Amino acid sequence: MLSRLFQNWAYAAPPFALLVLGLYPFISAEIELSVFLSLPVYMLHQYEEHDDNRFARYLNALIGKNRRGLVPRDVWVINVIFVWFLLLAVFYLTNVSPGWGVLAAYLLAINGLVHFAWALRFRAYNPGLWTALALFIPSAIWIFLEVSADLTTHLISASAVIGLHAGIMILARRPA
Repeated sequence: MLSRLFQNWAYAAPPFALLVLGLYPFISAEIELSVFLSLPVYMLHQYEEHDDNRFARYLNALIGKNRRGLVPRDVWVINVIFVWFLLLAVFYLTNVSPGWGVLAAYLLAINGLVHFAWALRFRAYNPGLWTALALFIPSAIWIFLEVSADLTTHLISASAVIGLHAGIMILARRPA
């Protein structure tokens, strides 16, 4: 049963994104709309990126046969635990200090820039590129313009997101 969950989770993202959008009127007024929208925007991106396990196949081909790569369970943990729950934590943190909304902006911006860099480097589409360009970059800019945060919050947020991406590459590049 878990195997099917790990392989098919991305198909729940678009309807769940709509459900999340419908909850906004009931959420604390402390959360800026731009920050709140980061979760449904990310879910739409995840559908483009992970439909039919496209991103794992792309990354695994990119890093080569002598590496472990990503398996469906890894992709689920990364995207559900480290993205959905991270953004849920951002919602809670913004009730403590609205500046924590920049964490969502860094998650969107860094992931979007990685997709863009890969497209330039390999001169080809990569799974998730279109939503990264059309949704992530504008959403991140909106958050950065709307949310005021101190330097420490910016540094912690950027470091956490860079660390998450580095962890993914370390996991994927382990020897087979």
